[in-house]
Amino acid sequence: MKKILVPTDFSEQAEKALEVAAQLAKQHNGEIYLLNVLDLPLHEVDPLKGYNDLPEAVFFMKLAHKKFKKLIKKDYLEGIKVYENVEFHDVYKAINHVCKKHTIDLIIMGSHGASGFKELLIGSNTEKVVRTSATPVLVVKKAHTEFKVKNFVFASDFKEEAKVPFLKALKFAELFKAEMHLLMVITANKFVTTANAKARIQGFLDAVTHSFCTIHIYNDETIEKGIMNFSQSIDADLIGMSTHGRQGLSHFFNGSISEDLVNHAKRPVITFRI
Repeated sequence: MKKILVPTDFSEQAEKALEVAAQLAKQHNGEIYLLNVLDLPLHEVDPLKGYNDLPEAVFFMKLAHKKFKKLIKKDYLEGIKVYENVEFHDVYKAINHVCKKHTIDLIIMGSHGASGFKELLIGSNTEKVVRTSATPVLVVKKAHTEFKVKNFVFASDFKEEAKVPFLKALKFAELFKAEMHLLMVITANKFVTTANAKARIQGFLDAVTHSFCTIHIYNDETIEKGIMNFSQSIDADLIGMSTHGRQGLSHFFNGSISEDLVNHAKRPVITFRI
């Protein structure tokens, strides 16, 4: 976790994400890459000259760097290398571009909770960032004086395709020396016997040596409710799940379950791409 990207619109929610990023950067000797995305009219841009010839672009870029300069002076960023990035793409395209350019290890974003990333990411950009990002995305809902992960819930259907994100989540858990709770939620319309569910999860554990994993089968009305209710029952510090990239969310998290969980869960949520 050496390179952490924090997209920011300089809002209060974005700064909560930055504070968590600062804690992780200090713990793991990492660097922070700040990203501000400018939404400018593409039809006004001369393709030969680019944005540098557009007065609005020059103005907003200077304004962004001015805000960056003020933000970087925060006490909690002392001793951390912080880099500024200003992009003119769509938000999710800008994030993916910066991740590839700087080989980012983790994206941390702020959220309002029930209303989603209303300030930072508007409309469908929320789903697009989580769905398209090949880099793990950590979403935080509140300020964390001390960001700790002792109990980490990883929810999945534990089919073969989920093994790659599971291994990514396992590495994340090991960084914090966290206990990993492997959770499979059973619903009436997604019924799996307890024996088969345990066998699926055990198949994942047989391939690793991590000794801090426990198996949990939980029944509930919906997968989303099951994940949140179980996480509350053990006072989880973090919820993890997998996404399918551009093809949408995994079969286990079909429909809007993943986005709803990110928006409605009171706890931090991290997603890993299949």
